[in-house]
Amino acid sequence: MELTDHNKESLLEGGVLGPLLDMVSCDQIQMKEVAVRALRNLSSLPKNGLQMIREGAVRPLIDLLSHHNSTYSSFREHVAATIMHLAVSTVSQESGQTPIIFLESDEDIFKLFSLINLTGPNVQQSIIQTFHALCQSQSSTNIKMKLTQCSAVPILVKLCEHNIPNVRANAVKLFCCLVDGGDEATIMENVDQKFIEVILAIMRSSDDEEEIASAMDIISNLPEIHQITQWLLNAGALQVIFNFLHNNRQNGSCNNWLVENAVGAIHRFTAPTELEWQRSAAEVGFIPILVKLLETGTILTKQRAALCLTRFSESSSGLSRPMPNRRRMWCFSAPPEIGCLVHGGICTVVSSFCLVEADAVQPLVRILGEADPLACEAALDTLLTLIKDEKLQNGSKVLANANAIPSIIRFLGSPYPPLQEKALNALERIFRLLEFKQMYGASAQMPLVDLTQRGSGSVKSLAARILAHLNVLHDQSSYF
Repeated sequence: MELTDHNKESLLEGGVLGPLLDMVSCDQIQMKEVAVRALRNLSSLPKNGLQMIREGAVRPLIDLLSHHNSTYSSFREHVAATIMHLAVSTVSQESGQTPIIFLESDEDIFKLFSLINLTGPNVQQSIIQTFHALCQSQSSTNIKMKLTQCSAVPILVKLCEHNIPNVRANAVKLFCCLVDGGDEATIMENVDQKFIEVILAIMRSSDDEEEIASAMDIISNLPEIHQITQWLLNAGALQVIFNFLHNNRQNGSCNNWLVENAVGAIHRFTAPTELEWQRSAAEVGFIPILVKLLETGTILTKQRAALCLTRFSESSSGLSRPMPNRRRMWCFSAPPEIGCLVHGGICTVVSSFCLVEADAVQPLVRILGEADPLACEAALDTLLTLIKDEKLQNGSKVLANANAIPSIIRFLGSPYPPLQEKALNALERIFRLLEFKQMYGASAQMPLVDLTQRGSGSVKSLAARILAHLNVLHDQSSYF
């Protein structure tokens, strides 16, 4: 008979755990198997799993898994699945609670992970899922570090090539956890062009959306060094990523994660120091997709899209073509081309990555109204590329026409210091221009005065400098 969650909870509250653990320790294999099957059933309820960990169920189960040979393969599968259930229960712990210690020592971690190479695929899968769950728990930082120390990375790289889909998929998901913030030297020792090709093949062929999202996250988090990015380009990564974003029509948390990771993966191809990579990404068609995601993506997708567009936009000035110099106009001449409002020359989305031509300005301004400060900061950084250096006059007009400047003034009161400081630096430049002092100076005065009274040293000084531009403070004021 199938037990309900209420039945499972009642049985554990009734004291069944002690006798079951005693049975696990007895000499008769049949008794052990009955006990383990019961523990597997009860542990599928996270509340029960946490209680079982507290009462010492983990150690005897790991010992059972370590000491029983392949003759009892189904028994080991039940043991491994029970351990996995217990690990999954740790993810349900609330952040305010004292973390439950699942694996009490480094030896336990090393012993359990080492069994991956000594067991069949079902046990392998459960062990990998165990560590994947622990990488989502409050002890994730320690678990990731210990896994790296016990040579998990090369083992997982090999398992990503496994011909059994479930083992491979779970290996990809766990490797994704280790790459995120992992030891760069260890990653570099074990990732080569063959591995890159394996990951892209998984993305092309897998039916497991979570596996695909994890593979995309691996690409996003691999060290941003020239060799890895070139391997990705050689293996056709740009087209693979583009296809996922271009054909994406689904919703849901896993799909959102996939899109977030895909946009994160694009970032490595947008470095302003690597113009050919930027051109390749633009030619595939990423810029219009990034602009669309500024409107339709999750808040993290919007932030990441803005970060990519910032890097594209930093290259635009050097790529904008000068306007042709026409000294005479004939009646049969083609009408003169109109130069870019910011860059002055001839811009296109593909040739110069121009934000204005890509219609990115308004979506970026709308993000300035979001509650998330990191998304606001990313969008502001992108917009401020339009007023960099000699583009100040033209770029400020574009920002004013898009109604961006009131939002920048509002950031003067932001509790997030980086956003506040970037707003100050932007306004210090914009208010050098008489037109914009007259349009927006009055609305900026009060928040600036407040910063001169309550801001930190550098903030106070910069606010005072802007007030001097606005003729509110004298240049010799004590605020400087």
